Amino acid sequence: MINMTKAPLLRFNLADIEVIEKSRKYQGFFAIDEYLFRHKLYQGGYSKVLKREVFERGDAVGLLPYDPVTDSVILIEQFRSGALRSKTGPWQLELIAGMFSENEVPLEVAIREAKEEANLEIRPEKVIKVMDYLSSAGGMSECIHLYCACVDSENVSGVFGLASEGEDILVHVMSRQDAQKLLEQGKILNAATIIALQWLALNLDKLKSSWK
Repeated sequence: MINMTKAPLLRFNLADIEVIEKSRKYQGFFAIDEYLFRHKLYQGGYSKVLKREVFERGDAVGLLPYDPVTDSVILIEQFRSGALRSKTGPWQLELIAGMFSENEVPLEVAIREAKEEANLEIRPEKVIKVMDYLSSAGGMSECIHLYCACVDSENVSGVFGLASEGEDILVHVMSRQDAQKLLEQGKILNAATIIALQWLALNLDKLKSSWK
């Protein structure tokens, strides 16, 4: 038996997986791929051949605009079909967000989506990387790239989004404290938004200092 108190962290990598077969089982707006694979085991040898379906939706970017002068954040509200059976309903408070187009890098996506979804002009030098994370690694390939941007929230309001994508996006400017209260009340259920607001609370002093 392994002595887990001395076990190294993350000892395995992609070289320790044998993908036997990969096939596409569904292709619509998103896709589902089926994998047959085996992988190394902590106590030696390999697993049996496993079959898993993976939801392939591509990677995405989330952006939290923050105004250090007024201590305000900008969130958007829009309809989300995946929240149809949630306790808050399908209209969700979220970060500005979007998926990658071909040959785009995360920062470009963040700047483009800020203009499309909130009519915000974002300067690249006023954007700070928060983190990358896997949204649901048990069955989805998506990686979320999170950013925070320094903005002037004065006169920010309106309804935006691309009609060609069926978007109907309402922009909200609110104090950071009010956003935190919504978080505590369970009225913000989107993981990226929760992570970004918690990150902001932890890094507030450093952020204000760097954006003076």
